[in-house]
Amino acid sequence: MEQTIKNKIESKSVSISDLLKNKFVIDYFQREYRWEEKHIQLLVEDLTTTFLKSYKEGDMRLAVKDYQNYYLGTVVFSINNGKKSIIDGQQRITSITLLLIYLNHLQKESSQKVSIGDLIFSEMYGEKSFNMTDETREPCLKALFECGEYTPKDSDDETVKNMVERYNDIDQVFPELRQNVLPFFIDWFKDNVVLVEITTYSDENAYTIFETTNDRGFNLTSTELLKGYVLSKITNKKQRDDINNLWKNEIEKLHICGENADQSFFQAWFRGKYAESFRQSKAGAVDQDFELIGSRFHNWFRDNHKTLFNLNTSAEFYDYFKNQFPFFVNWYIKIWQAKETFNPKMAHANYIKVCSIAESLQYPLLLAPLKFGDDNQTIERKIDFVSRYIETFTVRRAVNYKNFGQTSIRYTMFNVIKSIRDKDLVTLGSRLSQEVEKFVQGWDGVLKFGLHGTNKNFVKHLLSRITSYLDGLVGKENNTYVTYHHPEGKQFEIEHLWADKFEEHQDEFEQKDDFKEKRNAIGALILLPQGTNQSFGSSKYEDKLEHYLRENTYAQTLHQNYYSQNPNFLNSEGIQRLRFKPYPQFKKADIADRNDLVQRICEQLWSVEYFNGDK
Repeated sequence: MEQTIKNKIESKSVSISDLLKNKFVIDYFQREYRWEEKHIQLLVEDLTTTFLKSYKEGDMRLAVKDYQNYYLGTVVFSINNGKKSIIDGQQRITSITLLLIYLNHLQKESSQKVSIGDLIFSEMYGEKSFNMTDETREPCLKALFECGEYTPKDSDDETVKNMVERYNDIDQVFPELRQNVLPFFIDWFKDNVVLVEITTYSDENAYTIFETTNDRGFNLTSTELLKGYVLSKITNKKQRDDINNLWKNEIEKLHICGENADQSFFQAWFRGKYAESFRQSKAGAVDQDFELIGSRFHNWFRDNHKTLFNLNTSAEFYDYFKNQFPFFVNWYIKIWQAKETFNPKMAHANYIKVCSIAESLQYPLLLAPLKFGDDNQTIERKIDFVSRYIETFTVRRAVNYKNFGQTSIRYTMFNVIKSIRDKDLVTLGSRLSQEVEKFVQGWDGVLKFGLHGTNKNFVKHLLSRITSYLDGLVGKENNTYVTYHHPEGKQFEIEHLWADKFEEHQDEFEQKDDFKEKRNAIGALILLPQGTNQSFGSSKYEDKLEHYLRENTYAQTLHQNYYSQNPNFLNSEGIQRLRFKPYPQFKKADIADRNDLVQRICEQLWSVEYFNGDK
């Protein structure tokens, strides 16, 4: 009988609710949690897009059970001696758990809360234990569940650090669902998102299934299917062999950008240069160009190459892929490289590596204005312009506490793609200026903006941009952003001008929460080198002020001696408009004053004057 059970393999379709109500352990052999930002972005976008296809204003909650399901793949468990272990799928389940924790926080203000706590943890005798059991993850999961934030320790492993980063990514990309819609989404997420659960009762069977699902058999990708179709349209054998060899070389080049970069490239190229339609966010809407390119671009190309590409003859196919294909591959790779490594000719491409929209929108935007035949300088300027627009968009939304997930902004960005497609540099700058002027969120959001649990990366980006901008205005080395944001050597950290000592500020604050809010305001923050920040962070402002005089320009402007030692500082036209002044003391009113300064800096730093075509 025992042998019969060991040989048994069970398979069933389960919802997230069914799957996560039971405890399971993550065995020691499982790899670290290594999902990247793009993976969590894609998951959230796919989930919310699928949900919004079905949801209609006025629906009753009961209608959710008939909404479209979403298949999330296969998970494999082994049950041995009463212990349930996950063999395959822990990356997805970790991400699902992080999303559940996020949704649980999101619904705290809702009058219609959905019970999802039991999918995250179970409780016995007043003690919580997480259903996904791994002692190295427990402190992080507990802090995220209870507080919505966790600061990794030096002793934390790669998994814990990645979990915190991906949780923060969810906060950036999750769409702004109205409170009355949120319960519908949570209902749908836990009951309409389904997986196939395979359960074995022997480790041998479990590993056989794991190997079968991961190592055997390779389906043709959309890239390979597209290649086959293109080659079939080129009737001249010599030309066909030429494109076949070119294709291999170009795809190999793309893989410097990532394992699946070839597919991402074709999606970005076709969306940026040719997509004319996209699906409306309403129930019953049908996929259009944008979505069809994202799912099966080889089919979409087959159906549209005559009308959108004007490719009909063998010679036209050959000429197009001989010239246009390597041209756009080359610039896709250069954009990726400029995002990874600072290039002053395309500086903003590096900035949007930190503060950006989803890649599914970002790369189509960046490729849209490029034209075969443009010289390198023009193309670099176009890429920088569009990157500048993307950064301005994200910064403006972030300081107003608005996210920029794909679902929330796809309509806006698709229209921008079409507006800037194939435009010359002057027209591109004009169009982007017009798009910036349309932004609903203004720079006045800075006045209420500050550091909180999930936006530390953005705040460091904002302070790095401000600090390097001021360095440039006073004649120091230009483009010091990398020095502050991601230097190779000593790192910079966010410095609070006020130490975390409520008792020292009770003359101005009755409530500790009010004190913390002001302490975290953007006007009360600067950047300092790691050691300096740690040495003086708990001191009083007046005691730290002398040390600030030896730091970057933005920190130095707090000290009155900086102005006497640098008499020409206030003579610069750009500096005059910002209206700097020193702060011998730093009180509550001074924080408000410094917030005003940050707003003026942002308005000047991200001025649309940048888009002048002759700049």
